[in-house]
Amino acid sequence: MTELGASIPRFHLAMPVDDLTTARHFYGEVLGLDEGRSADTWVDWNLHGHQFVTHLAPARPEGVRNPVDGHDVPVPHFGLILTIPDFQKLAQRLRDAGTEFVIEPYVRFEGQVGEQWTMFLLDPAGNALEFKAFADDGQVFAV
Repeated sequence: MTELGASIPRFHLAMPVDDLTTARHFYGEVLGLDEGRSADTWVDWNLHGHQFVTHLAPARPEGVRNPVDGHDVPVPHFGLILTIPDFQKLAQRLRDAGTEFVIEPYVRFEGQVGEQWTMFLLDPAGNALEFKAFADDGQVFAV
């Protein structure tokens, strides 16, 4: 994995879910992630080389939303920065699965520095996911 020619460490992220069977369907079938190790209370997923773990945690607080570009962005959220073709492929995969988007896929900052595709959705446990794709990957941190 590289960004601007530099090696990027992989992340590990653990997220609460209220049902592992439903999580397995969403992350394995809908998103198409490979499943790794698991136990009765957690499942490891390969999220494009990153270790993402769903942990059984039925009781948790509600998230908040912040206004961004006229949208109510769920916080906290996480996701990946993909290539535009991979972003479009994932968006279609999610549409085909009947996914209800919090924010439909759209282009943000069109024609400006940092132009990017973005979409938000919730997993079945209510965890917010954002996927992005930049027109120019070198502008991921542009101001």
